[in-house]
Amino acid sequence: MAPPDRWLHTPPRRSAAFDEHAIAEIRRAAATGIYDIRGFGAKRKLPHFDDLLFLGASMSRYPLEGYREKCRTDVTIGTRFASKPITLRIPITIAGMSFGSLSAPAKEALGRGASAVGTSTTTGDGGMTAEEREHSSILIYQLLPSRYGMNPDHMRQADAIEIVVGQGAKPGGGGMLLGQKISQRVAEMRVLPEGIDQRSACRHPDWTGPDDLEIKIHELREITDWQKPILIKVGASRPYYDTALAIKSGADAVVLDGMQGGTAATQEVFIEHVGLPTLSAIRPAVQALQDLGMHRRVQLVVSGGVRNGADVAKCLALGADAVSIGTAALIAIGDNDPHLEDEYRALGTTAGAYDDWHEGRDPAGITTQDPRLTARLDPVTAGHKLANYLTVLTLEAQTIARACGKSHVHNLEPEDLVALTVEAAAMARVPLAGTDWIPGDGRR
Repeated sequence: MAPPDRWLHTPPRRSAAFDEHAIAEIRRAAATGIYDIRGFGAKRKLPHFDDLLFLGASMSRYPLEGYREKCRTDVTIGTRFASKPITLRIPITIAGMSFGSLSAPAKEALGRGASAVGTSTTTGDGGMTAEEREHSSILIYQLLPSRYGMNPDHMRQADAIEIVVGQGAKPGGGGMLLGQKISQRVAEMRVLPEGIDQRSACRHPDWTGPDDLEIKIHELREITDWQKPILIKVGASRPYYDTALAIKSGADAVVLDGMQGGTAATQEVFIEHVGLPTLSAIRPAVQALQDLGMHRRVQLVVSGGVRNGADVAKCLALGADAVSIGTAALIAIGDNDPHLEDEYRALGTTAGAYDDWHEGRDPAGITTQDPRLTARLDPVTAGHKLANYLTVLTLEAQTIARACGKSHVHNLEPEDLVALTVEAAAMARVPLAGTDWIPGDGRR
């Protein structure tokens, strides 16, 4: 008996290179002639913190008893030159996200949540809002290439200044703010025409290198009477040299943002194909600090894809002094909530995709300037949710530190870690689990 015809044919097989997304993007580009813009960060699978594990204490290490022995979490930033460094109760800060990208109630909620747990929030492109300053006990003022909303008086009112050289989702590129999010108030703060698309500059107009930046930092110190810490934020691309040059320029702290960091809007090709995974950038930056004798004197803040207390603890174990969160904070205050799924589907997306941040139609009232939508967000309730989330992150990091026998989260070290993959072991410079092999380490 002859076999059925269906047995003679293999089922259709899709290409790994030309997957559904690649094919859809080719068709979209062919139909429109424009590149795709979206928010969020890289969506491709990259080596990340999940590829690391902690080695808890057993016979060779002595753990701390959680109910009787303290594990401190405080961090002070700006001890190198600033006369008034900032001290945070927890090693987790809120990253810079602009008013314009976010609504005024969202900025207020971030300030409320951060203040409730004793940490800082950051202004972002476009200047400082009154709500943000009022409800942020510690506020960092960002100075970006665009100079939108730059105000020396606001710098003096802030507690620290962060000079943004680059961002993890788009190192070497400027951000975008589409016209539908440039309301009258946003336009006035940024000195822009209302309702017109805006692209931020990708480099500062008044300096082109570390020598010029050193002069700019001196100017900022004079403006603020040498009181405020000066941080420099770089997108992860050449972390060793960028960190070393930031130190040379006179920074009090360095903020290192990996490519898993989010953005309000930029080209998808930029988000997915430029920069380094956060995991791969930390150890080179720490090495630069150590080589210059500045580790712990110049603080390192890591951002880009931090989601939970384990991620926080892993960053600290690799040598960071603190972490910064952006996307996670927006999720905590209610963005892309599944209960709004019908409204997200009406926008052509789905809750959890985060593609719609740049369009200004966010049903949660967070990434929009539409008064009807922003009125949905209660900054008090949202701030309380953020405080809860930050508390959980801190408790989780403490739990891990205690299990490793540490009385301060900063006492976590690379020796407490192993990697699950060869790639993660090489990037984090810790042994592959079950071995003493660190790929690329010539001493092994």
